[in-house]
Amino acid sequence: MKTAADPEMASIAVGRLSAVGSRAQWLQRVSVIGRLGWGVADQAVSSLTNVAVSLLLVRVLAPAQFGAYGLAYITYGFALSASRGISTEPLMVRFSGAKLQVWRHAVAGCTATALMTGLIAGVLALAAGAVLHGTPSAAFTALGITFPGLLLQDSWRYSFFALGRGSQAFLNDLIWGLTMVPGLIFLREIGQTSVFWVVFVWGATAGIAALIGPLQAKVLPNIAEGMRWIARHRDIGFRFLAEGAVSNAGGQLRGYGVGLFLGLAAVGYIQAVGTLIGPMTIMFQAMSLVLIPEAARVLSRAPARLSLFCVVVSAALAVVAVTWGAVLLILLPHGLGQLAIGEIWKPAYPVVLPTMVGVLAAAVSTGGYAGLHALGAAQRSLRVSILGTVAFVGLSVGGALIWHTDTAVIWGTAVAGWISCVLTWQHFFKARAEASAAQASLDAAIGPRRRGGRHRRR
Repeated sequence: MKTAADPEMASIAVGRLSAVGSRAQWLQRVSVIGRLGWGVADQAVSSLTNVAVSLLLVRVLAPAQFGAYGLAYITYGFALSASRGISTEPLMVRFSGAKLQVWRHAVAGCTATALMTGLIAGVLALAAGAVLHGTPSAAFTALGITFPGLLLQDSWRYSFFALGRGSQAFLNDLIWGLTMVPGLIFLREIGQTSVFWVVFVWGATAGIAALIGPLQAKVLPNIAEGMRWIARHRDIGFRFLAEGAVSNAGGQLRGYGVGLFLGLAAVGYIQAVGTLIGPMTIMFQAMSLVLIPEAARVLSRAPARLSLFCVVVSAALAVVAVTWGAVLLILLPHGLGQLAIGEIWKPAYPVVLPTMVGVLAAAVSTGGYAGLHALGAAQRSLRVSILGTVAFVGLSVGGALIWHTDTAVIWGTAVAGWISCVLTWQHFFKARAEASAAQASLDAAIGPRRRGGRHRRR
């Protein structure tokens, strides 16, 4: 029997459900903000450890020795990109937000893949050290010894972010920094700041952090699982590997081209401005740690919201980029330039505006890039990377060759950035439409079977 109180009770029940739903949404937003915060903090620690090594080396090494370290670091960058492509990128795309046991099984294969990549890269670096002479030989030998630990440590960082535990990644990077800095200070105190020992301490302390990773995750790398990991995810892994290699190669070719046509001074001015945009670089790298797994979570929970998520991310980063660019343009002539990079700020100042135009393009691209990877559209993201890199190298080096100014180089880089931005979003929306069509086809195929099953049960 219905009573007069029924409508009132129903209203109260609806209100309670609405409150619970609002609270759940609020907690979810707080959780996302927290994960983004840990991403920024972790990347800041990681970047500061690399800056600490560079600052020490530039002060204590001769130019030839510092150049040898630069060659070793470039080699590390290529190997790191390869490791991420076949190990951590598939993990973030396919296992972000997975249940703990599923995540641990996946991480056993992912980290083993990174470890195997480190072993192969280490052997190649040791071979290079045996062939080379002098300081390059010392740098590559130290890198070869420590390569497995370096790549394994990086895989733990991405593994923790895939699970949504950025605090664990931060702790692991912090362990690396807290063991590395005393080691470098000790080398300086005993007068052993050769390139071999500095690179060795840098890599060996990463190995210490890599050994802590299994204690944090409660899982060990499994070589057998690593072999299966490569086979299972080869459809996207090798494309992500190629994408990273192409992007890295583009940066190196631009550097070589500018040095060849404009001289090392122009490279120095561009590098100086790169130092000024360091906070933006840290933020973008931090976002790469967090946004792909976050986009993958959105795709699994509410696929219709993925496009909105990606657009909001790009809009927020664009606001930050414009703000930081305005600060630099206004404050550099009023003392910030002299304080930050010394007298070099004056010849470098004309490069700031085109640099920030390029940074804005990168900010706007970020959401589409994260969406492409979350969708697992590795073929499309590789195509964007190849076309963007061709434009990047062609326009920037072309600017150096035709106009013979560093400003022309950076304007070329900025134009290429916007070309890449348009391509990124174009391919993201195409991949999103393809995924929606595939899901609709799957639902249409499953629907009649379910209805037929219910009819037979009757």
